[in-house]
Amino acid sequence: MRPAPTILHLDMDAFYASAEQAAKPSLRGKAVVVGGLGPRGVVATASYEARRLGVHSAMPTAQARRLAPNAAYLVPRFSLYRTVSDQVMELLGRLSPLVEPLSLDEAFVDLEAGGTADDSASARATGEGLRVAIRAVTGLSGSVGLAGSKMLAKIASEQAKPDGLVLIEPGTERELLAPMSVRILPGVGPATGDHLRRAGMTTVHDLAEAGEAELVRLVGKAHGHGLFRMALGLDDRPVVAERDAKSVSVEDTFDVDLHDRVRVRAEVERLAVRCVERLRAADRSGRTVVLKVRRYDFSTLTRSETLRGPTDDPTVVREAAARLLESVDTTGGVRLLGVGVTGLADYTQEDLFAQAADARELARRALEHHKPTVEGGEEEAVPEAEADSAEQLAARRWPAGHDVHHEEHGHGWVQGSGIGRVTVRFEEPWSAPGRVLTFRIDDPLLRPADPLPLVRESPDYSSWPASLPKSRSSGAAASGGGESSP
Repeated sequence: MRPAPTILHLDMDAFYASAEQAAKPSLRGKAVVVGGLGPRGVVATASYEARRLGVHSAMPTAQARRLAPNAAYLVPRFSLYRTVSDQVMELLGRLSPLVEPLSLDEAFVDLEAGGTADDSASARATGEGLRVAIRAVTGLSGSVGLAGSKMLAKIASEQAKPDGLVLIEPGTERELLAPMSVRILPGVGPATGDHLRRAGMTTVHDLAEAGEAELVRLVGKAHGHGLFRMALGLDDRPVVAERDAKSVSVEDTFDVDLHDRVRVRAEVERLAVRCVERLRAADRSGRTVVLKVRRYDFSTLTRSETLRGPTDDPTVVREAAARLLESVDTTGGVRLLGVGVTGLADYTQEDLFAQAADARELARRALEHHKPTVEGGEEEAVPEAEADSAEQLAARRWPAGHDVHHEEHGHGWVQGSGIGRVTVRFEEPWSAPGRVLTFRIDDPLLRPADPLPLVRESPDYSSWPASLPKSRSSGAAASGGGESSP
């Protein structure tokens, strides 16, 4: 534990949904749900307006539609989210060389390592300056937690939501944690929480009072020791600038169960190519190929094969995945397929016995099998072209919420499509809510477009955060632990 709250945790507020509201003036202040829109789609993010109606992430989209029938349901635009994430991470990098991204919208920052804070006053000033900078550069809001440990900084940012800042003063940790649910602690999921509840422990105070020996008896030595330390507010994990990925994987959930064995194999081969694309993008190779199959009855099977050495050859991975498929019974139907590579390395060992195609053939196959991702790294399964309906083709060509450009009407976004038509609202992030027009899905004047920036003219933050106070003499002492300053 540090004597000063110099670990910062940033969590962007309802990131995907907030980005969509910022990009679409007509959706500001309204319920927005971002995720998979098919029968088996899952909510990725819901705006705060939708959350008040009971919608939350990881909820089936079908259930969300029952709770919020009038919400806007949009397909994710990961190109936009990555662009905004890069802007945010660039600002964090100006605060410290030690930035630990957890996802596109969440990260820890060691302010002490960057010399941008060494006490409560300078930490608070840095956190507030960061929030102002993020809104100026991206148009979005983020919540900031400041504490002497990663665990407490994350808890603080949760308390700060939405669009706030909470600083936990060192020395107040136990008092702050005591009344909180045991579920607030890292590693305490539903099963462990229920186990502790049956033992009469529902709050963090209960865990601290029970003692380490009792927790070890209940949940095991390693987990019990960690739980007791966390209940006392102790966490000495450092902020790590680079976190090594343990695996790379891609998976599909299909709207309709697959029964054709040839089709199943084709999907596995396509996923293998996509997996290797991600592997190569990360400049990695892998030694073990893993196949995941979820069958019609929700039973999930995994099979793996370890190669002679690390590889990033799509043919090697594709053929290994196909061999693994041979050991799986898919006759009842398949609802999900996944291909992954583990045992990652920074180099590739050539397999002299692999029957690899030449570079031109690999490129052709990758192009044939490539299609855009739509949700949390997963892809939406595409049926055979001859089996597609006009509505399916339109939905894939004109996904709800995605950007379009019309030669006469300018930039807009897809509100919906079907029965050979696509409905577009023409507006830009900095315009007033725009008008709605409907076109044929094959209108030659209408084409997909790239997302526009959320801020028309981003301010110059090249010298930031030079003006922030960096020492105890730079400002008055901050007030008590857990104080929020939204």
